[in-house]
Amino acid sequence: MSLLVVGLSHRSAPVSVLERAALAPEARGKLLQDAVSAEPVTESAVLSTCNRIELYADVDKFHAGVAELSTLLARHSGVDLDELTPYLYVHYEDRAVHHLFSVACGLDSMVVGEGQILGQIKDALAVAQELHTAGRLLNDLFQQALRVGKRAHSETGIDKAGQSLVTFGLEQLAAGQDVAAWAHGKRALVIGAGSMSSLAATTLVRNGIGELAVANRTVARAERLVQILTEPGGPGAATGLRARAAAMSCVEHELAVADIVVSCTGATGLVLDGAAVAEALAGREAPLALLDLAMPRDIDAAVHRIEGAHLVDIESLADASADAPMAADVDKVRGVVSEEVAAFGAAQRAAHITPTVVALRTMAADVVAGEIARLDGRLPDLDDKQRAEITQTVRRVVDKLLHAPTVRVKQLASEPGGAGYADALRELFDLDPQTVAAVSRADTRGESHDARERA
Repeated sequence: MSLLVVGLSHRSAPVSVLERAALAPEARGKLLQDAVSAEPVTESAVLSTCNRIELYADVDKFHAGVAELSTLLARHSGVDLDELTPYLYVHYEDRAVHHLFSVACGLDSMVVGEGQILGQIKDALAVAQELHTAGRLLNDLFQQALRVGKRAHSETGIDKAGQSLVTFGLEQLAAGQDVAAWAHGKRALVIGAGSMSSLAATTLVRNGIGELAVANRTVARAERLVQILTEPGGPGAATGLRARAAAMSCVEHELAVADIVVSCTGATGLVLDGAAVAEALAGREAPLALLDLAMPRDIDAAVHRIEGAHLVDIESLADASADAPMAADVDKVRGVVSEEVAAFGAAQRAAHITPTVVALRTMAADVVAGEIARLDGRLPDLDDKQRAEITQTVRRVVDKLLHAPTVRVKQLASEPGGAGYADALRELFDLDPQTVAAVSRADTRGESHDARERA
């Protein structure tokens, strides 16, 4: 395993840098394809959220891999490499596994314990699978990260500490008031209809807003979200929520009648500038609360200076989260992560020797087949039943001779420092390196399941 991650997050970089480095959805696919085209990289996946951009890869050279991934992140983010480098972090092998598992559990989130990151990890894996940039290592890694995250949330009280970024942002807007009491009966505008915007709309409805407008570039998606919220059994059905979908061209009109605005789109430019907010506030006494969860930002930072407007954005959330209390169960989650990292490492080391074991058994089967063929030449009068009995006996002998050493070598290989056992096995039995490599390639494509089961 030569797992490498290069990235930056709210912990390593100021929000102003994260905002400029944010990757558009279409840029992520190109980044993945360019990564696997690079000489030291065989697999790649990118985890891009509102507060982190991380490129994961299976590499055959550490230093060349770091240089290549750093260059690719700079190229695709549009931030100069010299400017980006001071904010990049690098994790390798077990430390890279530990990092992703910690991220999956919400330990590295802006709001510790939040569960949205699991959906983002799932999406990152789905994109890498769709583009065929994730092989055995990254498929195993990301799928295990999802399981670890779910285990942490089910076995510990991390959920008590964790909350969604939406809830945390609304708490900042409420400025110490109970969110439900603060939001009750208010008119809200949600800009965007993706997963974060959907969560924002649902959270607002559950906190008792009286009216909701959802604006989106594709109006049909906004209409679908409104339907989900208001249909029988939906969160707004019991409260008599008044909800409507709107086109992006209607945002300024909706802004003029809103009390709360939450924006989270994938736009690369501003959705609301200072002038639009100032115009919406002209002639009205009621304040306007705005929550910007987009990266790069949707709402002009100049809104902070407009009287009557209260803007909470990723930057202010990062400042507020630095003082947020940690849950007692965080230590338990760290224990889960350490345990799962050790188990993953052992499984990967064991898997590393499997192609060698399969190649050994293949060689033994070829020897048996060759000897049976020679026997047929020497004893041509054997009937089918006799030939089958002799063949089965020889195979049984070979299997019994190989069973104990192959089981033991897999056990030894799973321990730290066990990588050399595969080399020893190849040397002792004079195995053809090309045969072992062919098994490895087939295993990556999922073509050697039966052979691995026999091993």
